[in-house]
Amino acid sequence: MSGNVGMEQLIPVVNRLQDVFASLGIPLSLDLPQIAVVGSQSAGKSSVLENFVGRDFLPRGSGIVTRRPLVLQLTNSRSEYAEFVHTKGKKFTDFNMVRKEIEDETDRATGGNKGISNIPINLRVYSPHVLNLTLIDLPGMTKVPVGDQPVDIEMQIRAMLFEFITKENCLILAVTPANADLANSDALKIAKEVDPQGLRTIGVITKLDLMDEGTDAREILENRLLPLRRGYIGVVNRSQKDIEGRKDIRAALAAERKFFLSHPAYRHMADRMGTPHLQKVLNAQLTNHIRETLPALRNKMQSQVLSMEKEVEEYKNFRPDDPARKTKAMMQLIQQFGVDFDRDIEGFGSQVSTEDLSGGAKINRIFHERFPFELVKMEFDERELRKEIGITIRNIHGIRTGLFTPDMAFESIVVKQIQRLKEPSLHCVDMVVNELSQVVRKCGDKMSRYPHLREETERIVNTRIREQEQKAKDQIMALIDFQLAYMNTNHEDFIGFSNAQQKAETNSSKRKMGNQVIRKGWLSLHNVSFIKGGSKDFWFVLTAESLSWFKDEEEKDKKYMLPLDNLKLRDVESGIFSRHPTFALFHTENRNVYKDYKQLELSADSQDDVDSWKASFLRAGVYPERSSDESSSSKDDYSSMDPQLERQVETIRNLVDSYMKIVNKTQRDIIPKTIMHIIIKNIKNFIGGDLLAYLYSTPDQTSMMEESPEEAQRRDEMLRMYHALKEALTIISDISTSTVSTPTPPPVKDDWLEPSQGSQPYNGRPASPARPRAPPHVPGRPQGGDAGTMPPPLQPSRPPPGVPNRPAPEAPNRAAPSIPARPGSTNSRGAPRIPDRPLVPSRPQ
Repeated sequence: MSGNVGMEQLIPVVNRLQDVFASLGIPLSLDLPQIAVVGSQSAGKSSVLENFVGRDFLPRGSGIVTRRPLVLQLTNSRSEYAEFVHTKGKKFTDFNMVRKEIEDETDRATGGNKGISNIPINLRVYSPHVLNLTLIDLPGMTKVPVGDQPVDIEMQIRAMLFEFITKENCLILAVTPANADLANSDALKIAKEVDPQGLRTIGVITKLDLMDEGTDAREILENRLLPLRRGYIGVVNRSQKDIEGRKDIRAALAAERKFFLSHPAYRHMADRMGTPHLQKVLNAQLTNHIRETLPALRNKMQSQVLSMEKEVEEYKNFRPDDPARKTKAMMQLIQQFGVDFDRDIEGFGSQVSTEDLSGGAKINRIFHERFPFELVKMEFDERELRKEIGITIRNIHGIRTGLFTPDMAFESIVVKQIQRLKEPSLHCVDMVVNELSQVVRKCGDKMSRYPHLREETERIVNTRIREQEQKAKDQIMALIDFQLAYMNTNHEDFIGFSNAQQKAETNSSKRKMGNQVIRKGWLSLHNVSFIKGGSKDFWFVLTAESLSWFKDEEEKDKKYMLPLDNLKLRDVESGIFSRHPTFALFHTENRNVYKDYKQLELSADSQDDVDSWKASFLRAGVYPERSSDESSSSKDDYSSMDPQLERQVETIRNLVDSYMKIVNKTQRDIIPKTIMHIIIKNIKNFIGGDLLAYLYSTPDQTSMMEESPEEAQRRDEMLRMYHALKEALTIISDISTSTVSTPTPPPVKDDWLEPSQGSQPYNGRPASPARPRAPPHVPGRPQGGDAGTMPPPLQPSRPPPGVPNRPAPEAPNRAAPSIPARPGSTNSRGAPRIPDRPLVPSRPQ
């Protein structure tokens, strides 16, 4: 069994390629087609597979014998043995033990109750008598459960078959016995569902030697009656008597050859019949596939080789212990570390991430969103502030009733407010330092080749960051002390006592800003769904005066515009239906904000997005809610009916408000500048100028430049991969162009064959089984009972003397005749019964 010439040339090439890739531990990605063998029970599927191997190795018996898919990989080899994947390298030279292992492994997964499993058994057979093929033996299709089998056994088997035969690279061997109704063949019908064009289906007719005398399958095998696009191939398997008599498969193949050569109906096409020809047809398909696949594989390997050239060139003369190489490598890595740090902070460079913010972008958000938000959160607590002012004024006046507003009350309140700036200012430093540590860690990834160098570099840089962190905090504390040391009431932006006695103008900041756009983006609105916890995404536009939302970012379909007057923010706990961080806008006077809702609930994808939106709302004058109960009707200790004290409290409150705006404005400007100068700029200069000197001063420089075991392994693997790819390219270039590609047969009229569910092709799920069509009534033959369901016989292929040999007429659109048997010898499903055999077939698969 040597196959076609093209395959004989390709098999050694593919084997050499497989050896090359196997040496790398990489499978050869030719994606060779699999060949699935499908058919009903006792159709002879297993015998066809054993003929391919030339050995008896499959389980025998009645009913469903194949209960798990068997993936059979045949490999041409000098020696003959078998291996199971699940036995991890154990070689079987006795094929009786192979059969027993298949039975045992099947029982381990399915038990002994004739159940089935879709978990395949993987068997590899190496032999000098096989060609390289991958075949899949699948359970025979049945309609009646046996023993403890589930009632839906038919649907389970169909589902299992579909798992394999729906794949586009799967060839289908549709096996049908000669004594069955071909038009109602389960194998051909299920193949039609998944392969309506017939490009992947090859018909196999078995048991030709068991046909009644005077009948034959000539017109079917010539593909004139009930045609298939790829036609039919007839095979003759061993009989049960041959198997029990231990008839050798090679002798059986010789008998098969003799049968076709001696039979008057088949001798003219004997070279296109039998198991060897079936193997040649299958190998021709593999030849076509390999020829089509190798060019793409060659292009892929050439791309890999080109991508590895530069690094491999560096490794060709690589000496790990060369001191000059180590010194050069350290300088290059530290220089690259500084470049990466600078790019990540400054934000320039050709490689810009689209998945995550850089360190510089995150620090920018800290400076301009999170830090201002922290400041504004502690700016205004109206109730507490007025209470403190009232108590301070009363304490200054003591027992006397003050006629004038005391200056000391203003200074006392301002001092307390300025001291509260320490916490958010120092927290800003902590956030920046944390981001810098992340940047250092990320920039050190390129040093993973030298773990000791990376560890030492990160330690030195992080130590420097901590030193500068403390200097920055000391400087910030000094800046706050500067503010406490002197109250500049002559500042040009300070309101002054004369204006403070008048009511502060509201929304002055908004008038200065106008109605400019502050922020745009997507948010989820939770006040639009009838379902509790439901939400919908809208495009929001925040200006200094209003919040509007639109259907999308084109801003054409405006859904609503909400004025910002008297609005505040509060946090909202996410419900069980939404895990996104949520906040809400509400009216300070307890009025409806949107439709009948007291608050407008909004959510974003992350907490960072929510914090950013909160900071934007602060710029628009919408402040967070206070935990204190501002709606309390009780009077505090500072409050009284004295209108003079009320005026003094209002005056001090306006003075404090005016002065703290000046201080906060200065703080928002000077804190980022301080951090940039003392920490970030200093670290950049340190990495660019002093880091290398610090590394050279470490006592153990030898171990610092030792490669990690993983890097040494990676280098060796890359060199092996490179040389293996070069060798594979040489092998592919040696392929002879004399291999012949087999063209695809033209379409045929196969409307005689209907899928098992109407005429629709397979749609991705197993179809319900259809009842077989009853053949038409044949005159002179009784109707009803078993005999009434038997298909009409074929006429003898050789006409009587004196009658011209006319071509057979095209079969009408009816239940086509099967390869017939003797009248009356049918089973309960209308299939011919083999003479002198029990009703339940015991024919081996």
